[in-house]
Amino acid sequence: MSLDEKFIPVRTAFYEIVGNFFKKIAGLFGYPDNPGMPTIYDLPNESYARSKFLDNLPVHRTFWPPMQRPETWFEMIFGPSPKVESVPRYIYESKEEGFYNFYIENYKNIYFLPDWLSEFIQVRLHICLDITFLETIREVLFVGLMVYSQIVILRIALSWYIYINPYTFPWCYLAAAVDWTEDVLQGIVPAILGVNITGSVFLGILGVVADSLNHLIFTMPFLPSEGEETKLLINQQMKDVLVFHYLPILWYRYPIPNDIREFWYNERRDILNYMQEAYKDLDIQFLPDNIVNEFNQQKLKAELPQLYDSLIVKNTHHISDYLSTEILSKNDLTPVNEFLPHLNFINEHFKNFLMTQVDKLL
Repeated sequence: MSLDEKFIPVRTAFYEIVGNFFKKIAGLFGYPDNPGMPTIYDLPNESYARSKFLDNLPVHRTFWPPMQRPETWFEMIFGPSPKVESVPRYIYESKEEGFYNFYIENYKNIYFLPDWLSEFIQVRLHICLDITFLETIREVLFVGLMVYSQIVILRIALSWYIYINPYTFPWCYLAAAVDWTEDVLQGIVPAILGVNITGSVFLGILGVVADSLNHLIFTMPFLPSEGEETKLLINQQMKDVLVFHYLPILWYRYPIPNDIREFWYNERRDILNYMQEAYKDLDIQFLPDNIVNEFNQQKLKAELPQLYDSLIVKNTHHISDYLSTEILSKNDLTPVNEFLPHLNFINEHFKNFLMTQVDKLL
């Protein structure tokens, strides 16, 4: 029998004595009928369920340095270049939901643009379906932050070599690129045991910002708030996803970009037919602008031929056509030449106003 086994009865007896002692003290305060103070406040069922759902979501993981899979001689010698590990978008089509649907796996650490910024990019900058430009900007920012972080690491390494003066050529350029961060953070971040750690703190900030670009998701042509949380069977596993489907809300609030409508009309009539059939109750223009203008002119010519002739045929003439040859043949035409542009300007605006009113009537 070992020494530990000999002390087992003593240990058990000690536990019982201490346990009975605390039970007697707790009995003076109503134990076991008195449950005591609540450990946490009662949360509403919806808030508790939402927090529980977010806690159970997986984490979108990224790795740094990237996996060593060189594809060129340069990468074989210097290592692979940094690349964004973004959350993939899975695009799909269906007869019920339309042609521009996609879903993404739902993670607890993904980020979206604010709705107002996404709306500004789509409506004002006309970046709707093709997000290659946004992806390129993100890639450039990510690579730039990674390169700058390597410069910071080199500057920190130089500070440990006292025989190298970082303010001499060529190290002065390196110091000028990094030392401004010490001026900003030195009054905020204290030194530890006499060691300046502002470079390490700034390096951590760069890493957080760069890693956030991996989890940023562009939802064009939808707004981020249009995502619906659901579950899908992916690779024989039920996963939480965010689905963006049906008609984007911006295509209802604002006119659909004309280049998209021209693409539907010229190359994808199936999309055009689906849009016109599925959303025929909504006041949305799916045809290109030139087709609509031609249709309005044909309708005007068929229903009101006299008005069409007066607006289209007669107004195509120049104001000078209505001036007499006697006036135009005079030698001193300076007053007439100065006044003609104003007449033409008024004529064009009056013609556009009439055409607008006719379009409203039709």
